[in-house]
Amino acid sequence: MSQLSTDTARWEYIALIAAITILLSPFMYMLQSGPMKPLPAQQQAQFVGSEKCKDCHETAYSKWKDSDHHKAMAVANDSTMLGDFNEVRFTDPYNHVTSRFYRKDDKFFVETEGPDGKLGEFEITYTFGVYPLQQYLVPFPGGRLQCLNIAWNVDKKQWYRLPPYTVLNPSDWLHWTNKGQTWNVMCAECHSTNVTKGYNAQTDEYHTTWSEIDVGCEACHGPGSHHLEWAAKPPLARRQANNFGLVVNTRNMTSDELITLCAPCHSRRFQLGDNTHTNEKLLDLMVPELLNEGLYYPDGQILDEVYVYGSFVQSKMYQRGVRCSDCHDIHSLKLHKEKNALCTQCHRADVYDTKLHHFHKTTFNGKPSEGYLCVKCHMPGRYYMGIDYRPDHSLRIPRPDVSAELGTPNACSAKGCHADKPLSWNIENYTKWYGETRKPHYGSVIAAGRARTPGANTELIHIADDSLLPAIVRATALNLLRIYPDEASRTCLAKALDDPDALIRCTAIRSLEYFDAETRLQRIAPKLYDPVKAVRMEAAIMLSMLPEDRLRKDDRDAFKKGLSEYREAMLYNADLAPQRYNLGNLAVNQKDDASASREYLKAIEIDSMFYPAKVNLAMLYNRQGRNQEAEKLLREVLQQHPEMYEVSYSLGLLLAEMQHYQDAAFYLGKAGAGMHYARAYYNQGQVLLMLNEPEQAEQAFQNALSLAPQSQEIFGALVGLYLNTNQPEKAKILAETILRRNPNHHAAQELLKHLNN
Repeated sequence: MSQLSTDTARWEYIALIAAITILLSPFMYMLQSGPMKPLPAQQQAQFVGSEKCKDCHETAYSKWKDSDHHKAMAVANDSTMLGDFNEVRFTDPYNHVTSRFYRKDDKFFVETEGPDGKLGEFEITYTFGVYPLQQYLVPFPGGRLQCLNIAWNVDKKQWYRLPPYTVLNPSDWLHWTNKGQTWNVMCAECHSTNVTKGYNAQTDEYHTTWSEIDVGCEACHGPGSHHLEWAAKPPLARRQANNFGLVVNTRNMTSDELITLCAPCHSRRFQLGDNTHTNEKLLDLMVPELLNEGLYYPDGQILDEVYVYGSFVQSKMYQRGVRCSDCHDIHSLKLHKEKNALCTQCHRADVYDTKLHHFHKTTFNGKPSEGYLCVKCHMPGRYYMGIDYRPDHSLRIPRPDVSAELGTPNACSAKGCHADKPLSWNIENYTKWYGETRKPHYGSVIAAGRARTPGANTELIHIADDSLLPAIVRATALNLLRIYPDEASRTCLAKALDDPDALIRCTAIRSLEYFDAETRLQRIAPKLYDPVKAVRMEAAIMLSMLPEDRLRKDDRDAFKKGLSEYREAMLYNADLAPQRYNLGNLAVNQKDDASASREYLKAIEIDSMFYPAKVNLAMLYNRQGRNQEAEKLLREVLQQHPEMYEVSYSLGLLLAEMQHYQDAAFYLGKAGAGMHYARAYYNQGQVLLMLNEPEQAEQAFQNALSLAPQSQEIFGALVGLYLNTNQPEKAKILAETILRRNPNHHAAQELLKHLNN
């Protein structure tokens, strides 16, 4: 072989070895670093920031960069501040304080009313939100950031005062310098990513931190360090990683899973701890508010600022599996399509996007009209924060007939529609278009329950038992059943303890406070082992009312664990009055009156208008014989909330105990009328007898008997009054009347025998 041939063969051999080396290099890399295996489970993923996502996910990143999520919060600087800080003055039309907005050394300041009621200078360090308004945050001692109550109207380019407008001095909990406007507790967890609140209940200070100042990629996808590590390797060198190393699997999510991802921020709720962004079970992280009075209208329409979750889960869309992402782009948050095209993604345009369905024109009097838009009828909204319009996401069918019955809003009478017409006109046309048939609406039953209407528990039970209704509606009915402590209600609540939905189980436990000790032990103790944290906590706090030795030995460890979870959640929120109140109640259950008193007083210190703490502290003082202090607290509550009839009842009983019979009779009568409560009228009758006012006492007993006709005790009290005032004929007529309604009424039978003999 020639030298040339030998050299050529050698170089071909070297080239072959090089090619094999190149092909095998990824595998050699893996052999050096160990065999292919999943990422170690003990290495907890860390937050890395949205900027690290940009190179690989440029389209999603650019959409997010222009979204409200990205602009949820920012450091105050020339590029983020939208408000006019060029020596502009604004006079609050409600408290008449003139504030001045100005700049100094490239920083932003406001001169306004401070915590002492005097004008002070405050530096603004962060922006909060971007449209249709922008708020501003001011640092305060103790690590607090306070939300200024004057905001910038982006469209009108002017300053304006935020509601509530009745806050006129710094002592109010909702004053901008007070706890009701503290960013750390009221806002932070939803406007930034990986927020640790860091509240110290002993020092009343915050050390709040975040990994990203705005709502970043990891707020939804979870901490991204494992994914980043996986993506940094050559494709063939990547370890086996479930979901590409991402903590939250957002691919092919069910409706429930996606809504659980959004709910921790887009809901009115009670937070159980810091959001770890791992998409755990919803009630492991928070407990959503029910359709409670003051938050929702009785038919479930939005009233207060409740955000979206509680509305959407009432909708047929949710029940049919529609998800947030079916309407909203998950990264930009913008709608996929405009106007009715959004709805006709699913609904047939030839059926629903026609005048035969909506009966409205696209123009009216030569001008464009929006009456034909689906959202005008099915998503009427309300304004919050003065100028922020938010549609109701319950996507309900307009029911002007329900509005006529309950006084609730309806789309037909909304501003910009037919607000100039009487409701009867709307009902007439609605009936003409859609016919006479109307399905019963749960709003009527919830309204009756809120009003404590006698007999409403029957329909509340039907709602609570109806598995076809939304869980939040059923849970609301269960919550109202606590007002009706009879056997049927107890049976319904006991059944709900085993419902598949955690919110219903949690609410059922909370509504069982009037169960006897043995029933609690049998029914509630098994819930100490529930897979959901909120349910375990409720079981533990309910059982804490019993001596621990009443529990089975096998259940005591689970009880202590549940109680520890409860206490931890309350301490996490110990900067709020309700949670201090709950800690006080726990201390009462554990016979620690000193701690209970301290927690109740702290709740009142946080919010002087938080009446439950005052009521329970009054009860505690009463047990300690400090009746004058108890009376003072109850009178304060009624001065602030005259419609709190339960408090009137408590005050009436306290005054009777103190032998202040005239005032006692007044408050007991007020409670009886407001609560439709037989026992209050019965006690009023007894007090009136002490005042030697038999005619008024007779009326009180009659009122009581009309509400509780089966009561032997009330019947006996009224009969005793008649016999003691020498009116046997009235006693006989009463007995005969009772027996016509209830032939087995034993006391009435015995009375007639006695009178006839």
